[in-house]
Amino acid sequence: MDKTDLETYQVQLSQVEAALSADPENNELISLRSELIELIELTQAAIAQQEAAAASSKAESSKKAAAATASSSKVWAAGDDCLAKYSGDGQWYPARIASVGGSADNRVYSIVFKGYNNTELVNASQIKPLPANYQGPTASASNKRKLSKAEEEEREKKKKKNEKKLEVKAAKAKEQQEKQQSWQKFAKKSEKKGIHIAGVTGTSIFKTPDNPLGKVGVTGSGKGMTGVAPRTKHKFEITDDPNA
Repeated sequence: MDKTDLETYQVQLSQVEAALSADPENNELISLRSELIELIELTQAAIAQQEAAAASSKAESSKKAAAATASSSKVWAAGDDCLAKYSGDGQWYPARIASVGGSADNRVYSIVFKGYNNTELVNASQIKPLPANYQGPTASASNKRKLSKAEEEEREKKKKKNEKKLEVKAAKAKEQQEKQQSWQKFAKKSEKKGIHIAGVTGTSIFKTPDNPLGKVGVTGSGKGMTGVAPRTKHKFEITDDPNA
């Protein structure tokens, strides 16, 4: 996610809000607006995180030389906390030494990355002491392990799927708005020509008279109420004609 994505989501949100102003009860538009607001918030948080990571990585580079010197003279033991280089991306992450092996001149350490439980074998050049002001795995964005290629592809796939979903919803909302505007124009033209369309000008198609005993009719039909036929008893007559 970058600033280009953020601008795209903001434009889409403005379009949805414009459509909602014409149809505030449209549930699809309301749902779409909520999803866009959530996407914008997530994108803004991701951008802020990236900027913080860039700033912290610059400061981290200035400490690498001093840390390398300290690491070379450090005697490590099982249970010690450290920063270890992850073979997947070459970055440093919090870890704990599970065991120590190898010779005195070439130590090999079995380490476990905190929060991920990944176990790797590293040498002395691939581990270093934790910084003095270290507060835990979440203290800095640079301490977070980068996603693997498969994880990155899955995240990109979900991103494209969400964008496609938003495009479809936006297209449906636009189509609905165009239909509504077309109907409103037709209704206004008909009204100017003296043609009354029931239900368009705010009058219900069902008309109730003021009389509480009155019955409901339909406006615009040009006919009065249907009369109620009186109830009568049918009389059977016997005739001699068999075909009667």
